[in-house]
Amino acid sequence: MTTTVYARVESPLGELLLVGEVPEGAAVDGGGSVRLVSLSVPGQKGGAVVGDGWLHAPEAFAGVAGQLEAYFAGRATRFDVPLAEGVGTEFQRRVWAALESIPYGSTVSYGEVAARVGASGAGVRAVGTAIGRNPLLVVRPCHRVIGADGALRGYAGGLERKKLLLGIEAGAGRAEA
Repeated sequence: MTTTVYARVESPLGELLLVGEVPEGAAVDGGGSVRLVSLSVPGQKGGAVVGDGWLHAPEAFAGVAGQLEAYFAGRATRFDVPLAEGVGTEFQRRVWAALESIPYGSTVSYGEVAARVGASGAGVRAVGTAIGRNPLLVVRPCHRVIGADGALRGYAGGLERKKLLLGIEAGAGRAEA
């Protein structure tokens, strides 16, 4: 059995909701026992909502919050965050792993992601759906996936936030929406 914990963290994207699991018997503190389940933004399609029985535990997310702060300030290019296991289908996990391999500051098309997971052709739509169900915005960089024509497409947190994240990674700090 696990305990579900959450915290809210201010960011350039708005107030982020961090949700994690702490294994039974582990301390709910900043000692690294929390496994991140979700990172969502206000108004996000399919974003997490605080549930009954969840424990407000900002101290459990101190490490994640520090990494997010460094990322938004342009001082960090990757995250080293323990993630919850068993989230998503096998196909979604393959797609999400492909997202994690996209280098900071780079973009790829949905078709390229589909090819990486062996789902090219008609599988591009399934890849887009899996990307849209990514529960770890920012940490798992789905914002780095764009249309084949270079246009910004489909971001659960909104296209203005996708543009802002890509601007941060391009060294622009804050991209204008």
